[in-house]
Order: sequence, then C-alpha cells, then structure tokens
Amino acid sequence: MNPSILQTPIDYLKGVGPSRADLLRTELGIHTYQDLINLFPNRYLDKTQYYKITQLQRSSAEVQIIGKIIHIKTVEQKRGKRLVAKFIDDTGEMELVWFRGHKWIRDNIKLNVPYVIFGKTKYYNGFSMPHPEMELLEEHQKNLRTAMQPIYPSTEKLSNKGITNRVVMKMMQQLFVETKVRFYDTLPKEILEELKLISKSEAVFNIHFPKSQELLAKSQYRLKFEELFYIQLQLITKKLIRKQKIKGFPFTEVGEHFNNFYKNHLPFDLTNAQKRVIKEIRNDIGSSAQMNRLLQGDVGSGKTIVALMTMLLAIDNGFQACLMAPTAILANQHYLGITELTKDLDINVKLLMGSTTTKERRQIHEELKDGSLHILIGTHAVLEDKVQFKNLGLAIIDEQHRFGVAQRSKLWHKNTYPPHILVMTATPIPRTLAMSLYGDLDISIIDELPPGRKAIKTVHRYDSNRLKVFKFIADEIKKGRQIYIVYPLIQESEAMDYKDLMDGYESIARSFPTPKYQISIVHGKMKPADKDYEMDRFVKGETQIMVATTVIEVGVNVPNASVMIIESAERFGLSQLHQLRGRVGRGAEQSYCILMTSHKLSADSKTRLETMVRTNDGFDIAEVDLKLRGPGDIMGTQQSGVLNLKIADIVKDNDILKTARYYAMKVLNEDPSLSLEKNKVLLYTYQQMAKHKNIWNYIS
Repeated sequence: MNPSILQTPIDYLKGVGPSRADLLRTELGIHTYQDLINLFPNRYLDKTQYYKITQLQRSSAEVQIIGKIIHIKTVEQKRGKRLVAKFIDDTGEMELVWFRGHKWIRDNIKLNVPYVIFGKTKYYNGFSMPHPEMELLEEHQKNLRTAMQPIYPSTEKLSNKGITNRVVMKMMQQLFVETKVRFYDTLPKEILEELKLISKSEAVFNIHFPKSQELLAKSQYRLKFEELFYIQLQLITKKLIRKQKIKGFPFTEVGEHFNNFYKNHLPFDLTNAQKRVIKEIRNDIGSSAQMNRLLQGDVGSGKTIVALMTMLLAIDNGFQACLMAPTAILANQHYLGITELTKDLDINVKLLMGSTTTKERRQIHEELKDGSLHILIGTHAVLEDKVQFKNLGLAIIDEQHRFGVAQRSKLWHKNTYPPHILVMTATPIPRTLAMSLYGDLDISIIDELPPGRKAIKTVHRYDSNRLKVFKFIADEIKKGRQIYIVYPLIQESEAMDYKDLMDGYESIARSFPTPKYQISIVHGKMKPADKDYEMDRFVKGETQIMVATTVIEVGVNVPNASVMIIESAERFGLSQLHQLRGRVGRGAEQSYCILMTSHKLSADSKTRLETMVRTNDGFDIAEVDLKLRGPGDIMGTQQSGVLNLKIADIVKDNDILKTARYYAMKVLNEDPSLSLEKNKVLLYTYQQMAKHKNIWNYIS
C-alpha cells in the first residue's frame, strides 16, 4: 500500500464529511487518516460475554444481553415523561428506559426482533437498563467487531454534536477497510525476535479491535516500545553527531592551579560523588569533542567546588571560563563563594551584572580581551555582544531551565570553537525524565552530601499548634539562630496573599517585639533596592526573623539560619517545598523545616506533606512529584515536545523506556549511521519521521 494514503485529509473518509472533519480537527487535532489511526483508546469494555436476565447481579458493571422488545409505552412522571419497553429473553424479563429522544426511539424500534443491548443495569423491583446501546442481532454478528470494545478520547463538544464513541468506532472500521491496513515493520528482525514483539500490523489492528486481553497487552507493549525507542534513537543520534562533528578544545594539562588548589586549599575533603563527577568531566574535556554535561545535585551537595575545579582546568590550559546565573543575588553569591575559595591562588575573578558601573565594565572588557581576566561571573549581561573573550574555553550555566536554547547558542559564538558547556541544576530531575529530556546531554549526579552536614528534620504541624511553634522559634533564637517564615504567593489572588503576609507579619511582630527581636520582611511589591537592603540585614545577622514570600527560593546562603517555617504549605508544589527547605541546613547545626497547614487537606496535599516529612532525597521527591503532576508540568512548556507521546507514558512505562534506551544505544554503538542492511527499516522510518513530523508514519 502506498504510504501517502495515510496523509489523506480526514474529510475524504466515508462517513466523515466536512462538518465532522472540522470538529475532529479542532477538538482532537485529527487532520489525516494517519492521525485517526493514532487516536488510541483510553480503555476497553469487555464484550466477550452475553448474560441471561436471570444471571444479572446487582452491580454497576456494564453487561450485554440478547433478547426482544415485546411492548413499549410512555409513562407520565412529575417532570416530563419516560419511555419504557419490556425486554425478554428465554429466562425472564426486564425494562429498558429512556428519558429523552422518545420520538426517534418509537419510530425506529422493531418489536419481536432479536437485539443485543449493552449498558449498566439498575435494580428496583426488578432490573432495568436506562438508555441502552442497541444493535440488531444480525447486524451485530456481521460487524468487524471485537470482544473488547475500545473507548476513545472524546470531548463534551463531540458528544453534543453526535460524534459518539460508536461513531468513532465506525470511522475506525471504515479506515481499516479502506486502507486494508498492511504496515511494514518499523523495527529490525533482531529486536522483534529478542523481545518477542508482535508485528506492526497486528499491533495496530489489535489496539483498536483487540481479539483478546492477551493480544491487547502485546499490542500496547509493542507500540509503546516503538514510540520510546524512536525518541531515544533521535536523542542519542543528536548526541553522537555532536560528539563527532562539533570540535571542542582539548584540555590536556592538569596543571598547577588545579593541583595547588586540590592539595592545599580545599576547605574539606571531596566526597566520592564529587570525585567521580570531576573524573567524568576530565574525560570529556580531555578529548577533542565539545563537552555538554548536565550536573545535577541537591541543594548543598557541593556543585560549586566541582564547577570551580573545572574552571581551574580551563585556566591551566590557557583558557578563560565564565559562570552564568539567572539572578543577581545568585550571581553575587557565586562570586563571593569563588573569590573566597581562590583567595590564595593567583586568579583574577570579576562580576558582571546589569548594575555594574560603566567604569568597572570598561575594565572588565579590557581584561577579558587581553586575557588577564580568568573567570567572569555574571547574569544575562555576560551574553551581550560587546562582552568579548580572548579565549573562552568553558561556560557554566546555573539553573538551566531559566535559560533558553537561544541564550546558550550565544555563548557558543564567543570563540572559534564552541566552549565546553557544563549546566548545573539543583532541581532534581527524575532519572526517567532526564533520559528523555536531556538524552542528548551527558548527565552527572552528585548524590551524597558533604561530611558534617546534618539532615534537616521536617515536621508537619496544623495551625492549632501555632503557639508551640512560636515557643520553638524563641528557643532557637536564644541559641543564636535565625528563622525564615515563608508565605505563598500565587498571582491570581495577590491581594489576598498580601493580606495573609501582612496579618502573619503582625502576629509575629506581636509575639517577637522589638527591641529584643528584629524582623525583616521581603515581598513582591517592594522596590528591588529595599528588598536587597532587607536581605542584607538578615545575611549580616542584624535581624533574626525573615518573613517573606517565595522570593528567597533561589540561592540565598545564610549558614546561621536553621529553621524554615512554611505557611499554608499545602499551597506549594513538592519541588518548591524541597527548594525552600534547602535554604536551611547550610551550617553545622541541626536544622528544622516546619510545614504549617490548616486541617482541610486534599489527598494530593497529604501525599506531598508526607513525602517531605519522610525523605530529604531530591530524586525521591522528584519521582513522587512526577507521579502527581505528570511530566508536562514539571519541565514547563519548552520541553514538552519530547513528551508529546501518543501511547506511552514516561512515568508508568518507565521499564519500557529503559529497555528502549538500551536497544537504541546498542543499535547506534554498532551502526551509528544506520547503514547496515538489517537497520534499513530504522533509517527509512527515521527519515519518514523527519519528513512528516507525526512519528507514527509508517504505513505502506
């Protein structure tokens, strides 16, 4: 069959027509035959069994019965009428009931002719079935039909306009009749045999018209595997092409700056995880390919030291390095941290932000050009065209999800070859998602905390325990500690949130009066300069309590702050709660996180709070978050293209994803250009995918 038949507009399918075609386009995004075939059922009804009336149970299950209607009448009710028919088989009788559509039913129902009825039964002085699906027995026996009836995704508008599930099934049957679906197989024989997968044709047919539960399961596995396999193939190919085609600068020396720092100036021993990651990075930058690595590590796991040691490698090889952060506060913090760590080394580090004065800028530009500036730390300001390096060899980007691809590519053009790129994030991305989203980056994970850090103790308290919590705060302040109290900020109800914050602030001020206590407050309505002033007082220890909306979630480092209190914690997402908790526990003292909520909690909120109390492991938390919110939300829209899956689910089908990735790697390791005879189908399918963009384009 000619593959192009699948690109036929849906209007041409018998039984569709222009107005239905418009609805299918706007409601379900179905433009072509191809798209209709990819409309996979959400679930299936088991129609393998026919019941006798005397076998019916009082359950709400949907049942199928063969019998005849022998009588039909209209019954008046308080409001309107109902239509009641007497339905019999050879064991007993029951009623069929309709509350609407009377005229049509009266005109079309045949008495004393065998029907198959299907629906949910009710019991009240005998069984009845409201609004049954009905089909004449002889039609029922003729249809291209299956034991399992598919239920397709639908919308209210479709059902209202008469495109019912039955209509969609009819279209599907028509499509299979017209195209005599013969699919060429999209997977090599070897994989089919090893995984005992059924053929493409069989899978597509049985996903829509399953002959049995077993065949349905096999079809689903086959189609999910294929979808995930091709996504992995794409990502890994991208990575290989980049490694072969895009040259990088080889950093062959491990020189004096690196060794001197490692031997004499490390503030504490590296953890095994940090050592492993530095080794991975050294392997990357020692080769002549360009490094693109994602470094994941929870808040406080010591990513900054790894970043600095990578920068020292660049400097030892005669290159400059830059570190880019999404906010001024964060950039400043990196700057302070790195100048402190390198104070005994002969290294020039500068900070460039929107607020940098013209005089300072001039000096930075000059030193960058003559190569005397080794490390530039800054915000987006680093990307400006007039910022030119003599020899940029390494760019480190903190919190990648805040920067778009376009911004990254600006860094590429700051040298003849693109610099090595290291992307750092404290937002743990579950391994499942990382494989799909960042499958084209190499991934390193720091999964242990530096020695001497104590795990933060997290508890959940209801508003009624507030006095006890206040007493606890007073005790901690007595020990010389500082406290964060965070309020939610949700744009829609800004006025209300502001009021909550102010009410909270007042009750805290009453319980912790001046001059004994000093309180800072930071919220979205303040001018940036005022925010910085308040933050600064807290950082210097002039105030003991910081009352704030979530502006503090990114990167403020106050080692002396040991308590994080989160008000209305049920209104925060899991990853936000985890990020906020990471603001404490940065010193050697025991730190605490207290989640305050009202008594009214949804099931999801309970799960989130229980997860926070149970574990400090960011990856564990990210997995739970992924299950609660689904993949699309977590990565925001810019990544969702990869996740636009037709049948697979990255969370539920995690095992299939791993298998698919394993086989994609195996194929590409052996045959990177897919030129071997046995991989011909892969190459063809891959090209078809690129051509038509809708992955399932494999029919012929």
